[in-house]
Amino acid sequence: MVWQQIYNPMGNMVLSTLLAAVPVVVMLVGLAFLHMKAHIAAGLGLLSALIVAIVIYGMPIEMASKAALLGGLTGLLPIGWIVLNIIFLHQLTEQNGSFKILQDSIAGITEDRRLQLLLIAFAFGAFFEGAAGFGTPVAVTAAILIGLGFTPLAASGLSLIANTAPVAFGALGIPIITLAKVHGYDVMAISAMVGRQLPFFSFLVPFWLIWAFVGRKAMWEVWPAIFVTGISFAVSQFYVSNYIGPELVDVISALVSMTALVLFLKVWSPKTIWKSTTLKNHEADGGDAQAPSIPQKHPRADVIRAWLPWIILTVLVFIWGLPEVKAYMNGIFAPKFPIEGLHNMVEKVAPAVPVPTKEAAVYVFGLLSASGTAILVAAIISGLLMKYNPISLIVNYGKTIWLVRYSLITICLMLGLGTVTRYSGTDTTLGLAFAATGALYPFFGTLMGWLGTALTGSDTASNVLFGGMQKVAADQLGLSQNLMGAANSSGGVMGKMIDAQSIVVASTATRWFNHEGTILRFVFFHSIALACLVGILVTLQAYVSPFTLMVVK
Repeated sequence: MVWQQIYNPMGNMVLSTLLAAVPVVVMLVGLAFLHMKAHIAAGLGLLSALIVAIVIYGMPIEMASKAALLGGLTGLLPIGWIVLNIIFLHQLTEQNGSFKILQDSIAGITEDRRLQLLLIAFAFGAFFEGAAGFGTPVAVTAAILIGLGFTPLAASGLSLIANTAPVAFGALGIPIITLAKVHGYDVMAISAMVGRQLPFFSFLVPFWLIWAFVGRKAMWEVWPAIFVTGISFAVSQFYVSNYIGPELVDVISALVSMTALVLFLKVWSPKTIWKSTTLKNHEADGGDAQAPSIPQKHPRADVIRAWLPWIILTVLVFIWGLPEVKAYMNGIFAPKFPIEGLHNMVEKVAPAVPVPTKEAAVYVFGLLSASGTAILVAAIISGLLMKYNPISLIVNYGKTIWLVRYSLITICLMLGLGTVTRYSGTDTTLGLAFAATGALYPFFGTLMGWLGTALTGSDTASNVLFGGMQKVAADQLGLSQNLMGAANSSGGVMGKMIDAQSIVVASTATRWFNHEGTILRFVFFHSIALACLVGILVTLQAYVSPFTLMVVK
């Protein structure tokens, strides 16, 4: 029997919204303030989500349980699969000494930690966001930064802040393409509209990133390099998104930005070299950094060998992300498992959707096409080139599984929580609360996208959840559908730094286990502040000339 979602179970929207927020509050309070271990906080959050769904929203117990199971499976593949294999690759490069050579080669470009952060966390991370998404950029950049001697909080938190502006066009444009496909937007119109919002923040975020690291005064010491990094990325992002399409926005912009920064550093350097790897105002929370060593000169052949695993990783992740390659691999092996008792048994109704719509619940075991598989293949090839034998690779892989076991459990629990909120309709209750803000809707509609990504861990999922509601609300208020659809995705990128799975990925990559609450407290202000700035820009685009001229009709 089909179960219809109810969005105001208490007959009072304020009370229903407060109850809908309980699971998220339980998890975040447990992490950030009660200093619980991440898997315990996530478990309590999932338990409270099940209780609210079953007791308050009337969702059948079997459906709620199967929604949690579907979320847990999704947590293992693709998210946990990425984390496991990137840590495996990092372990191999550390053990044979090639990672130390890579660190020295980066320091050879610049010894200044601020500029290393721009190059690695922002530009290099944006490339991985564009090629793979789904936690890959944070895992890669945080691991590199911790290896360079950054403190765990600096490596984790700054990687999360840097991984914002590229997110809407991540994984070869999947968030934008999905928004258009699921909710009937024109894909080029949405791509162009997002490309008229995010470039402002692609320019701002590098300044924000360095300010968060070293403070305002030290940031201005390297403003020319920040300017070059940000403007080259922003201009490329605008041009590609408006005139080519969403698929290669991040890849092209990142390559342009990295090239521009490296070339600029050949003719410019700061007056003072910043060598501290600790956050300026968070020394007590930073944990123990690796002792920065004096960079050594290495033979060119050794440097090439040190970079080879990451070059192989980059190439394979990019190839794996191509739609044609994904489709081919899925054609070989990607069994689909409809979750019996949940698939097409939950129905979304008005005002969330114009007509009643059944919710699919199919788990796709896309092992071959998963980004994590590309990373595993890169790790195996690199391991063999680094003279590891097959037995030692297997032993190291087993050790890596043991190392990240709690992180994998946490990711599964958190994805379970997000999936239960989706199928029970509690996330829609929260969305409707934003939609009831009238003339202020451009601002709060943007925050709805932020909330969606924070809850689900995915800008794509946020677009699926709220893209239709943005369209309905825009029509009711006489706003551009493209403006608000794009606002959902642009606002969502700022929620990426506080979503639970990203924080767990960061803590795992830096081996700073059980400090997820510390990371969350550090990045939360940056997330909400940047989301509000996006909301202000969208409001200006909705009502104030000349910003209104930027809106794609």
